[in-house]
Amino acid sequence: MQDHRELIAFQKANEFVKAVYLATKYFPKEEQFGLTSQLRRAAVSVAANIVEGCGRNGQKELLNFLNIAFGSLRESGYYVELALSLDYLHEQNHTKLHILYQDTSRALLGLIRSVQKSLSS
Repeated sequence: MQDHRELIAFQKANEFVKAVYLATKYFPKEEQFGLTSQLRRAAVSVAANIVEGCGRNGQKELLNFLNIAFGSLRESGYYVELALSLDYLHEQNHTKLHILYQDTSRALLGLIRSVQKSLSS
């Protein structure tokens, strides 16, 4: 078991979640139970799965939750692109979310590779 707060992947995911919440605050009200909810849920799932994986016993379980987190991150990325194409996001907000998405992706993939390496050793 490790402290998730020390992981760069968690820190990046947490920044991404906060930025998603700020950006979706201005989505149309009719999207409150649609795209707004879906994007927020997917983004929160990234950080939450990292936390849950860190709370489990063993690297295998951690790796499983990290892979789930990565899937949720990809889902979030799709919703961000969809929001842009629907004109729910201004270009500036999209750019910020895209950069945070990429940073989170790099950090999470690095962590996944590290855990995979420790499992194969």
